[in-house]
Amino acid sequence: MNGSPLRPALLEGERVLDAAGVPSARAEVEMLAAHLLGIERTRLVMVPRVEPSVVDSLGELVRRRAERVPLQHLTGTAALGRVTLAVGPGVFVPRPETEWLLERGLSWLRDRRDPVVVDLCTGSGALALALAHERPDARVIAVDNDRAALEWAHHNAGLRRELGDTPIEVVAGDVTDPDLLAECAATADLVVCNPPYVPEGTPVPREVGEYDPHAAVFAGVDGLELVPHVVARAEGLLRPGGLLGMEHDETHGGAVAALLHRRPTLTGVETHPDLTGRPRFATAVLSGQTGSAGSCSAQAVDELA
Repeated sequence: MNGSPLRPALLEGERVLDAAGVPSARAEVEMLAAHLLGIERTRLVMVPRVEPSVVDSLGELVRRRAERVPLQHLTGTAALGRVTLAVGPGVFVPRPETEWLLERGLSWLRDRRDPVVVDLCTGSGALALALAHERPDARVIAVDNDRAALEWAHHNAGLRRELGDTPIEVVAGDVTDPDLLAECAATADLVVCNPPYVPEGTPVPREVGEYDPHAAVFAGVDGLELVPHVVARAEGLLRPGGLLGMEHDETHGGAVAALLHRRPTLTGVETHPDLTGRPRFATAVLSGQTGSAGSCSAQAVDELA
């Protein structure tokens, strides 16, 4: 069979990435190879030999990854749930731990028909699109204030629409604005948010510090700059009995829970761990009798995708 053997190239790539301190070096070089070949990573064992140009391209991708260019920037994609998103410079790369927030939101919506969902600080649109994919009956509104992020969210929303998902609504808006989505007050069954929450000055991996937008990662000296605004917007958007789900820094478990407990309209406050046992998520329910959601005027949404 013509071509170059793939296995030596994979082993060399693993060696280079491991020497550069890249975690999960073997898995990452395999993902790069699968990306180049346009196949699932699990099918690499079925490809013993490749064109020499593939080996050359893999070597170049490995070199860039060893320089700590994010894997997702090299492949151009990231996944959340069963949705694959386009990502790259100018937008926050979705993290695997956010799967918890997706699953909690879906669980909460399980017995609710035609729910309204708001994703604050949407970035690439990851949570909004993953929720819309699983719940085609939902009306999902994704909000961000960053122009580059909104462009990525629009792009991803268009891709998902072409694949048959229910279109989401992408809104340019600031979570600190008291009038954000005012026409949608008391209509949401679920508000989710993965806001910037890292305290300024916290050491972060090069992939984060050099490639994720600063404003999408850091939030003031204590990392809590936006949390009160997220909570206030959620209080206004949720219908009675609706859920707020929010990701936060592992050092914020007590602070975020205390803030939520101080809000008289919120009940059932809980802090939840990630898979490593670190406190990373908070949920709370808007008090009051559960009833039918009101209507959210389309005039509140200025950008559709």
